[in-house]
Amino acid sequence: MSTTWYECKVKYRKTDETGGQKITTEPYLVDALSYTEAESRINEEMSAYISEEFKITNIKVANYAEIHPFENSDRWFKSKISLLAYDEESGKERKTNMYFLVQANDVKEAFDNTTAIMKNTMGEYAIPAISESPIMDVFPYFSGEEGELEKLERFNVLKASKPEVTAEIEDHMEFAVEEETVS
Repeated sequence: MSTTWYECKVKYRKTDETGGQKITTEPYLVDALSYTEAESRINEEMSAYISEEFKITNIKVANYAEIHPFENSDRWFKSKISLLAYDEESGKERKTNMYFLVQANDVKEAFDNTTAIMKNTMGEYAIPAISESPIMDVFPYFSGEEGELEKLERFNVLKASKPEVTAEIEDHMEFAVEEETVS
C-alpha cells in the first residue's frame, strides 16, 4: 500500500523561552487518504498539544517516498537519494531522485541513518544532499502499538469503501391518458 503524506502548516500562538508569546506557523506531516482527512487528522492531533486556538493555513501533498523515525533523535532531515541505472538503449546513465524524511540529531547522523536504510539496496545510489527539514513532527496513521487496532480497522474500512452510486429510479407510476375527442 502506498502511503500519502500531507504537509500541514499550523498557525498558533507560541510561548518562547523568555515567556513571551508570538504567533508562529509550523509544518507538520500527517498520513491520510485525502486532503479532507488530512485536515481532520491534523485538527485532532494538534488539539492534544495546543490548548489555545490554532489555524491550518496550508495543506499539500509532501514528496517523501519514505519516512524513517529513529530513537533518541529530535529533528527531521530531508535526504535526497539518486538511484543510478544504466540505460542500454541509449548507453547513458539515468538518475532517478527520491526523498526520504529521516530523523536524526545532526547532518552526519542523518547521513549515517540514510546509509543504514539503503544498505540492502541492490542497485547503485548516491546521496547528493541532506538538509534539515522544517517539519516539526510526523503523525503516521497508525504506529503498530497496542490499542491502535481501532485505527487500523477504520483505515481498512475507508480504504475498502466505494463511493455511493445512486441507482437510477424507474418510474412505475401509471397515469390515465385522456383521449381527446374531435368534434
